[in-house]
Amino acid sequence: MSQSTLDEDELFGEAASEVRQDVEASLDEATAALPDADDIWNVDADNTLGALNALRSALDTGDAEDALRDAKKWYTMGERADAFDDAEDLEAEIQRVGEAIEDIEEAREQVGDLTSTIPSLKNALEELGAEDEDEDAEDEADAADAEESEEADPEDEADAEEVEAAE
Repeated sequence: MSQSTLDEDELFGEAASEVRQDVEASLDEATAALPDADDIWNVDADNTLGALNALRSALDTGDAEDALRDAKKWYTMGERADAFDDAEDLEAEIQRVGEAIEDIEEAREQVGDLTSTIPSLKNALEELGAEDEDEDAEDEADAADAEESEEADPEDEADAEEVEAAE
């Protein structure tokens, strides 16, 4: 074996190691860009809409997608060059981070849907509540009128008796 072949193998080994390091660094960057679990679990808000908006903001994946794309790019290049002796761990980590990003994006979309739905739901319930209050007020007024007519004033009763006696 010639010296140039040994040098090429050594260079290829170094390049393969660097590619693996690039994949791992991109995966670390993607993982670091994901929201912290406490940020999505604990939100500070005065009402439901505020909580939903805070949650939606917390569900931002930031640069995680770009970093995952870089990891996939370097991984694909290393795979095609047959540079990895053992790449199953990298492939599994790429899949795990990718699924986490998808789950976060899906949750963010669902929270966005709720954020747009809750105000109209609140308004509809308030309108129904206002109609019920109006109906209750009318019922109370009718009941009070009926009660007043049943409890006639004693003077009115005496006047009515005098009118009847005169007839």
